Amino acid sequence: MTDQQARGIRDAARDGAAERGLAAGESGSRILGPDASVAAFPLGGIGTGNVSIGARGELRDWEISNHPDKGTWLPFTFFAVRAEPTGGDAVVRMLESRLQAPHEGDSGHHIGKVGGLPRLQSSRFRGEYPIATVDFDDDRLPVRVRLTAFTPLVPLDADDSGIPAAVFRYTITNPTDDAVRVNLAAAMSNPVAITGHNVFQFPEYAGMPTVEFRDDGRIRGLAFGTDLEPDDVRYGTATLTTTDEVTATPCWPVDFWQDGIQLFWDAFTATGRLEPSPVFSLDGGDVARLPKLRTGSISVENELGPGETRDIEFVLAWHTPNRPKAWNGMVGLPNTHADDIVQNQYATRYADAWAAACDVTTRLPELEAATRAFHDALYDSTLPMEVVDAVTSTLVAARSTTCFRIADGTGEGRFAAWEGSFDHAGSCEGTCTHVWNYAQTLAALFPSLERNARRNEFLNETLPDGRMRFRTNSVFDAEPLEFHPAVDGQMGTVVRLYREWRFSGDDDFLRELWPAAKRAVDFAFTAWDSNGDGVLDSQQHNTYDIEFYGENSLANSMFIAALAAAARMAEHLGDSEAAERYGCAADTASELVDRMLYNGEYYDQRLDDVDAHRYQYGTGCLCDQLLGQTLAHLVGLGHILPAGHVKSAVRSIHRHNFRRGFDDYASVQRTYALNDEAGLVLCTWPNGGRPRIPFVYSDEVWTGIEYQVSTNLIYEGFIDEGLEIVRATRARHDGIRRNPWNEAECGNHYARSMASWGVLLALTGAQWDAPAGRLSVAPVDAVFCDGDASIPFTTGTGWGVVELDDDGARLRVLGGHLTAHAVEVTHPRLGRLTASDVALTAADAIPLTITTTPLENSK
Repeated sequence: MTDQQARGIRDAARDGAAERGLAAGESGSRILGPDASVAAFPLGGIGTGNVSIGARGELRDWEISNHPDKGTWLPFTFFAVRAEPTGGDAVVRMLESRLQAPHEGDSGHHIGKVGGLPRLQSSRFRGEYPIATVDFDDDRLPVRVRLTAFTPLVPLDADDSGIPAAVFRYTITNPTDDAVRVNLAAAMSNPVAITGHNVFQFPEYAGMPTVEFRDDGRIRGLAFGTDLEPDDVRYGTATLTTTDEVTATPCWPVDFWQDGIQLFWDAFTATGRLEPSPVFSLDGGDVARLPKLRTGSISVENELGPGETRDIEFVLAWHTPNRPKAWNGMVGLPNTHADDIVQNQYATRYADAWAAACDVTTRLPELEAATRAFHDALYDSTLPMEVVDAVTSTLVAARSTTCFRIADGTGEGRFAAWEGSFDHAGSCEGTCTHVWNYAQTLAALFPSLERNARRNEFLNETLPDGRMRFRTNSVFDAEPLEFHPAVDGQMGTVVRLYREWRFSGDDDFLRELWPAAKRAVDFAFTAWDSNGDGVLDSQQHNTYDIEFYGENSLANSMFIAALAAAARMAEHLGDSEAAERYGCAADTASELVDRMLYNGEYYDQRLDDVDAHRYQYGTGCLCDQLLGQTLAHLVGLGHILPAGHVKSAVRSIHRHNFRRGFDDYASVQRTYALNDEAGLVLCTWPNGGRPRIPFVYSDEVWTGIEYQVSTNLIYEGFIDEGLEIVRATRARHDGIRRNPWNEAECGNHYARSMASWGVLLALTGAQWDAPAGRLSVAPVDAVFCDGDASIPFTTGTGWGVVELDDDGARLRVLGGHLTAHAVEVTHPRLGRLTASDVALTAADAIPLTITTTPLENSK
């Protein structure tokens, strides 16, 4: 792709916004000051780990070694600028805004953080995932500096969205009337094979870390390594490179005292240029006794004329190929191969960090164009600000340490995930089916990963009797943990199989998994229906990590949705007996569940004695009472329970469970909302009857449940109520109280938070039915701005935006291709607009600026 073509796709993605007078980033932006001390914007690809950037522009949370590591930092790792105007004195600053109070610690600010070096007066951080920008302010610096940081994100392409690298682009502008000589330096310590920290908080290493300067003619910079064997679990490499010409100190002097930082700062302050130094102690001595920390630095020099702007670009890449072939998690899956290693999938594409850096640098125009097109499709859309904020901020979970891909010899790899990430270890292993039920983001943006997970669940974790293990250990070829199955996880996985087939149109995929799916559905009749009436009522393990007993609509709405999905899959495959049987069972269950459990306002749990079993909810108003209905809406199954009762029930959830303050709320459970914050409590008892000991999470607030309920509210027409919940969720994550890019539950970057994409689907009414070749979009009024709308969509093969105005609708493909028998857009004023036999491509990533075959008004 040429630079001109790359600019074309970026410009095309902005055209619709420009026509509406919207600036990029106007919707859903997060602009934070340096006091947003908990803000950490993760950079990194799917299955690669992360390095985060804080609101001051600092690097933090180095999590590149196949496990979470919140709070970690690298000594002497920063960027710095020296600006010398013609005839004036040079001004030298670290490229971070000032450190914020409190300034406490047993030794003050650690020497590795060089808190005493001058920093810039202030900063403004704009976080629009996947792109972060930091504008630095300092009235003594004769140039203006902006940092742009991102890792490529290309919808539908898990590999190009799974690169172990991050781009740091410093844009330097000279606003003065004089020329300014600018040097921009980068210093970095070796980040690989770190095993812990010593009493002085410096990292300790397995093996001997190395750093050297390399130049292959295309890129140049620092290459970090280790003398560990390549099959060691801690083995790795890292690079910090640029295409600019540089001067370098490949390795700072190593001594018991930190002489290297003094020599670096003095040299950089004096001339901006760096020179090699003796590596070992300036005073001689036993080299073997010296610390292992290895730090290097490079400096780029530019002359900026009056009014001139120049970009200085660095690529940080890492490559830690080996991970233990075991979860080593908290719920006890057997670690059969814990002493073995398995490669990350990205390691099959890149030999080392240098190779990853070369790839990013070579293809950056193409990768950035697609990334910005995706960014602009959301941020220039007319979706409500809080929804853009929610779907982009929670997308981080897919590219956090929560998710990974391991090599399997096929090139595709195996996708697997924790539920979330504790600070230094994964949280709740096994790609837990009942948690991943909620997540909708991967299915829309990286559907191949969801299909990969379905294959594993049905082909490897579903037993001959139909019982599905809800935590997978087969991804590591390990022995399973035999535990009773999860009713919501198992039934939800059937619905998700329908989702993946419907989104891909891959009949071979469906045929391969259908026998196991049938067994999984049939298992419900014998395992969870004790009296054979077609309603589940026996011991039902679920996402609250306990068992519900008796008839309840959480389990049964999931059961009905699974039956409805199974009936459609069976019909498509010509399995008429199963189609009729499942369809009839769905109708029977729907009628009986409604009769048994609808109390005139909402659906509750049928129990003679709510305290006969611990951890029940009885007459409570449960947020998840209609989870199966939410999933049914998302996959195009429509209402699986009477529409009027569903409307009443979901509105009751908002009425009873949404709180606009927690000052007077008493909870002994985990706390995710408090004081004057607003949030949705998992269960309330508006009619009394609270069990003596209700289920263990009943008083908590989970963001993934909030998005699930918001999705259902919007589908049922309660737009304001649904958006109120989303606003409350995101308001709690404001950068001061909580990190905007980390919605935690049992661990950071919790998978359930990716339920947020369901809110987007509900607002836009977007449905892609690949078997029928039909794309339909039916936006609600809330997505219109002054009568116009621009809304993103994805299909199994392409993605783009649909634009509506008084003249009709336009379809813009921004990536991949779209072949459809029919496109249907419901226009609020013009009615249903249609187009037939649509064939659009983004050939060579050049966008089609539009119109499909003319959209006809078929009102």
